[in-house]
Amino acid sequence: MIFFAEAYFSELVRKQVLDIGGGRVGRVGDIAVRPEAVFPLVTKLLVKVKGRKQRLVVPWELVRSVSADAVTLYAKRGELNEAKLEEHEILLSKAILDRQIVDIKGRRVVRVNDLTLGSVAGQVRLVAAAVGPRSFLRRAGLEGIALRFSSWFGRRPREHLISWEHLQTLHTPRHQLQLALEQKRLAQLRPADLADIISQLSHHDREALLHRLDEGTAAQALDTEKASDILDEMVPDDAADLVADLSQERAHELLQSMEPEEASDVKELLAYPDDSAGGLMTTDYIGLPVNLTAEQAIARLRQAAEDTETIYYVYVVDEEEHLTGVLSLRDLLFSPAARPLAEVMVRNVISVDLLTNQREIARLMAKYNLLALPVVDKERRLQGIVTVDDAIDAVIPTRWKKEIPKAF
Repeated sequence: MIFFAEAYFSELVRKQVLDIGGGRVGRVGDIAVRPEAVFPLVTKLLVKVKGRKQRLVVPWELVRSVSADAVTLYAKRGELNEAKLEEHEILLSKAILDRQIVDIKGRRVVRVNDLTLGSVAGQVRLVAAAVGPRSFLRRAGLEGIALRFSSWFGRRPREHLISWEHLQTLHTPRHQLQLALEQKRLAQLRPADLADIISQLSHHDREALLHRLDEGTAAQALDTEKASDILDEMVPDDAADLVADLSQERAHELLQSMEPEEASDVKELLAYPDDSAGGLMTTDYIGLPVNLTAEQAIARLRQAAEDTETIYYVYVVDEEEHLTGVLSLRDLLFSPAARPLAEVMVRNVISVDLLTNQREIARLMAKYNLLALPVVDKERRLQGIVTVDDAIDAVIPTRWKKEIPKAF
């Protein structure tokens, strides 16, 4: 039996794998688990071998030791027999990392940044999901730097672990990570809290969760009066996503009960396909007239900031709302007070039209390292913006994610 202290998946992956004689086999590429109990059993080690296209699958029973530097096997490299993944086994990086889960205690949706493996009754198992900012920094290799930097201010990045007993993996083609909630626990959540959680989920996860709810719980969570109040407070794109999952009759009922201005924004977004710029965009952005000075623009920003969820960029428009330029907050703050926006802004603005698909939006954001993209109509009038979190969710390949670290 291998002695195994608790370890993070991000610390195990990319470790050297050595054979029993100390010869190099490769590096850890992934770990497979079998979701047969409360804490899934670690069953296989996938090893990246230089010059080999397919990763070598090694049964976990052949792991002799795990140290700070390497994973050592019982066998010699030439004696390793190729194992295969079983149908019910899942890969941690593919099936679980970066998936959305619901933290019931915190009544919020979080994303899995890392995983904790530990010894349970003498076996190595998956014991917890790490969802705090520190877990992301660790995966990105920035934990040490962040800890040193934060110590200057007397604050450390938070680590938040959620025990795996509150989660489960469903055996589906996508191996989607789903919420392990009994109907009783769902019913115990306040309708406003449940509606808020539903609104934060991605389209696929939201649909799956709604299907898990009994009709009574779902009706309470989306009670017309309470739901319309919540929708009024949500940013338009999130509200539109939630309404789109409802029946046509129920959606009409909620839209009728919303404030006219907010309902109009949601109706506009519902007119476009879910995976298009029009369906993904939010109308919650800052657009300023081109004839303002930097000082006047900053004054306008102060007024608008309270009602705007996120300000990535300031967009400059003419009298007919045509997009004429863009500038960052930094450029604006460091500009002389009397300088016109026309002299500060970047005129060659990267933008997309209303029907641009989600994959193309994600590609442009990765290529130009953008946190938001403006959406324009055929006359180049500004209609809204697509933010990076909406663009990359479940679409962007790993190689592009590495190019936009700011998004995480």
